Amino acid sequence: MEENRPVDDDLQRLREERLRELEARIQGGTGGVIEVVDDRFQEIVREHSFLVVDVWAEWCGPCRMVAPVIEDLARDFAGRVTFGKCNVDQNPTLASSFSITAIPTLLFFANGMLVDRVVGALPKEAIKARVMRAFGTG
Repeated sequence: MEENRPVDDDLQRLREERLRELEARIQGGTGGVIEVVDDRFQEIVREHSFLVVDVWAEWCGPCRMVAPVIEDLARDFAGRVTFGKCNVDQNPTLASSFSITAIPTLLFFANGMLVDRVVGALPKEAIKARVMRAFGTG
């Protein structure tokens, strides 16, 4: 009976992932990461009550480490928190307006206001905790 436990755990994990995907679809969220660009930034912030923007660059190693974490969190928080990515090389106005001098930088917006900022590549659980604290969501 003990040999079935890993299979049971995998099935439970798959069920939970599928349920999150279905809930996101029902709530209208795709669980995807949106692109944030200079000329639409204000509009995007207004459209999304809770928004996390990952400011990154193609050449940045730590940014590549954070990317899959952001995608996972976008699925985990689908329908509650929107996650976006902003390429700093293609969108210098946003980086300048928030005085971003190091990447990756995560900007947390609640109802249009910057409420938190994280600089550097943090593990998923640390970023998740910041999301929950910033937006009061779990």
